[in-house]
Amino acid sequence: MRIAVNTRMLLSGKMEGIGNFTFETLQRITRQHTEHEFVFIFDRKFNSEFVFSNNVTPVYISPPARHPFLWHIWYEWSLPHLFRKIKPDLFIGTDGYLSLSSNVPSIAVIHDLNFEHYPMDLPYFNRLYYRHYFPKYTQQANRIVAVSEFTKNDIVKTYKINSNKIDVVYNGAGENFKPINENEAQSIRDIHSKSKPYFLFVGALHQRKNIVNLLKAFDDFKKTISSPMQLMLTGQKRWWTSEMEKVYNAMLYKDEVIFTGRVSEFILQKITASAFAITYVSTFEGFGIPIIEAMRCNVPVITSNVTSMPEIAGNAALLCDPFSYLSIRDAMVKIYSDQALRNLLIEKGSRRQSFFSWNKSSDELWQCIEKIIIE
Repeated sequence: MRIAVNTRMLLSGKMEGIGNFTFETLQRITRQHTEHEFVFIFDRKFNSEFVFSNNVTPVYISPPARHPFLWHIWYEWSLPHLFRKIKPDLFIGTDGYLSLSSNVPSIAVIHDLNFEHYPMDLPYFNRLYYRHYFPKYTQQANRIVAVSEFTKNDIVKTYKINSNKIDVVYNGAGENFKPINENEAQSIRDIHSKSKPYFLFVGALHQRKNIVNLLKAFDDFKKTISSPMQLMLTGQKRWWTSEMEKVYNAMLYKDEVIFTGRVSEFILQKITASAFAITYVSTFEGFGIPIIEAMRCNVPVITSNVTSMPEIAGNAALLCDPFSYLSIRDAMVKIYSDQALRNLLIEKGSRRQSFFSWNKSSDELWQCIEKIIIE
């Protein structure tokens, strides 16, 4: 069987949620199923590290699809043209996109429908593209993969898709995310946080990550409790807004907010394992990988009580209302003041994280692929 895969999100040193899902599942699947041929399709020069095994053929097709107009050309012109040449038996859209101009059987991996609920968080043409095409993609797909039960139910409700067509395949977390000893943790704090303890946020500084309320909550936390605590935000400022800038500039304790920018996965693991707690308080998530990464590192988690986050965290996190900065502040105060609570969350998190793994994710994605093979 020849399986074509959209690997646009495999970007060396720049991968986020979709790229990580693609990388972790496909490297396992290709190596475990050498009886099949895989064609990895890139929209720019690719790194050889993504050619996982001898049964992987990398292909580059233009144009580099990083804008809605170019998405349309890539998916509706370039991709069907390639399909006519390579004649795949199956196409996997790892970012949810498919080609409406092709009749190749397909699986759409949908990570969330944030654009349906918070369209104003996205640039104008991006949200127009998503809201026009994704309903069509879900109708065309032979099967759909959702990364949480929440996302599955959201697809069913929003697009009126039969739930039997959707398989849930959770994300995992990198095996290098694990606890470190206190001496090493203090060394990390010496380098990155002025030797002080810190709350940690991990992710792109995007509106849906709720940066405004996180900054407000931290400032109020510092006003409420005298502590050396810092707030560290690890991720790109690509989506930084004027509102974020305004709130940040108005902070009394803005000098105790640390922006690291994007860091390597090696450094991210060390920063995560050295944190006092994770503050992952998005307004919308399809999964939330940093929750599991923190749990693997024996770091307690504060997260939101909306969308997929309670499902992923289970009973192993302190939940708050992301739309109330006072609720986030109260969670910070509680986790800072109650060592017994921190210990309990660490213990529960250690058990909870074992439910998620990339091995399990790849096995479940392959089971979805097999359903198409059987059909």
